[in-house]
Amino acid sequence: MARTIQVAPGRRGAYTTIGDALGDAPADAVVEVAEGTYREALYLSGKSVVIRPLPGAGPVIIDADGVPHAALSCRDGGVQLEGLVLRAGGAPALSAERSEIRLERCTLSSRDAAGISVNGGRLEVRKCTVENSVYGLLIEDADGTVTDCTITDIVEDGVLVRIGSAPVIRATTVSRCGNRGFYLYQFARPVLEACEVSNTGAAGIAVAYRSEPTLRRCRVHDVSGPGISFGRGTGGLVEECKLENTGSPGLEIDEEASPVVRERAEGLDGAGDLFDEMRRDDDGIEKLLAELDAMVGLTEVKAEVRGLIDELQVNEWRRSAGLSVAAGSNNLIFTGAPGTGKTTVARIYGKLLGALGVLPGGGFREVSRRDLVGQYLGHTAEKTASVFDEAKGGVLFIDEAYTLSRAAGSNDFGQESIDTLVKLMEDHRHESAVIVAGYTREMAEFLDANPGLASRFSKSVEFVNYSPDDLLLIMERMTAAGDYLLTASTTPHLHRYFDGLAGDPNFGNAREARKLFEGMRKAQAQRLRRLSGRPTLEDLRTLNQEDLFDVIGRP
Repeated sequence: MARTIQVAPGRRGAYTTIGDALGDAPADAVVEVAEGTYREALYLSGKSVVIRPLPGAGPVIIDADGVPHAALSCRDGGVQLEGLVLRAGGAPALSAERSEIRLERCTLSSRDAAGISVNGGRLEVRKCTVENSVYGLLIEDADGTVTDCTITDIVEDGVLVRIGSAPVIRATTVSRCGNRGFYLYQFARPVLEACEVSNTGAAGIAVAYRSEPTLRRCRVHDVSGPGISFGRGTGGLVEECKLENTGSPGLEIDEEASPVVRERAEGLDGAGDLFDEMRRDDDGIEKLLAELDAMVGLTEVKAEVRGLIDELQVNEWRRSAGLSVAAGSNNLIFTGAPGTGKTTVARIYGKLLGALGVLPGGGFREVSRRDLVGQYLGHTAEKTASVFDEAKGGVLFIDEAYTLSRAAGSNDFGQESIDTLVKLMEDHRHESAVIVAGYTREMAEFLDANPGLASRFSKSVEFVNYSPDDLLLIMERMTAAGDYLLTASTTPHLHRYFDGLAGDPNFGNAREARKLFEGMRKAQAQRLRRLSGRPTLEDLRTLNQEDLFDVIGRP
């Protein structure tokens, strides 16, 4: 049973400060606090606790406004806050790194920073208010849920989601922001459902830099900029959203963006009709296939995917003509080593299914074991069903799926997820596509975890390792994309290096090229800093063999 510690200044046997109580609290302790204002900056590391008011107590305020620290900082641990008020000045009210965060019925504010800042880990926020802050909620490289919250009176952006984060934000109101209501960027993959955005100084919801959100039944009104804006290179899904009294256009989509707008919603200026038409447009499908063909190597994979798409397109034509179509599954197994392009191909496959009209959307949700498996019996089925529901209409991509099988751990919670997935994949086979990925041998063991699992997948696609020539081409594309040039004398050394890596059991394929490119950039920076004068434009762009040798050593 969890130990309960009390904080009540002046009460015999109780702690005077919350900080002292946290310092002595064992893991999983419950800290109950008497009514009052506590001028403290709390720090928690490596353990999990619950902090809440004493039963029947009035407001508990943690006020760090006078110091340059968060009211509560949590690192590599976990904290559950219930019914508290957190205030800060020069730092976020709540700052968390690689931690499990749960907030319920809390109010947070920061005069010069974000109300809540989460970097890594997971958050669950329910019925909370973030107000009077520079930023409302900042989510980096983290997942979780935000439900029934209010974010208001924010100097800049209300909610920022970035660096691959994929939280689910539901029934949340964002208002009176100096800049954007939601800013989703740097590969963000959030789901926004039944949210309301109003009175912002710029776009209500802005999507940028390779992000692909799902926006479902959201209402955006009385904003200075566009209601929803998709920048270059973005995608995602807009479904049944309502835009009122926004800047023009209500829905702004860059010509190089590719969101799917499903079912015409009020205020979308006819974009719904346009995208419904595009979904079955041959040109759109060919564009996606060209994107697949542009990937380095993967000859057999490309042929497999094209074969699948050819069959699906003919089935759609037959269905339109009133002919019978054999029932089939869109679920796939991707096998092979890391860094061979499985995630990228899965993402393109999802868009192709959306473009063909095979799936309602075309979105993409990437998850791993930690997103599906709970901590106690019954929790896993709930988590797995929730993730599956979020991915409906698109692709659910489960990386390293073999870690769910019983052989991967000492408990049966992963098996519970597999059993749940088998049923969901059958019940919703026409609404979603599931792609599982992992090493070839391990995936064969994974398929034995449930008698009905293998039959849920239509095909297995093998991703072979990249050849040295492939990796050299990947390296050249990376350097060109970054405005760098490789000298001619560097190329043979790169080829020999990649050739030598091929036999390594830990070979990371394209990840090796990315790691090497980053290492060479750092080596070049150090080399140029040693020059006596300012480097020329050619110097700044050139990566030479000395930069390579600094990373891999001389031959």
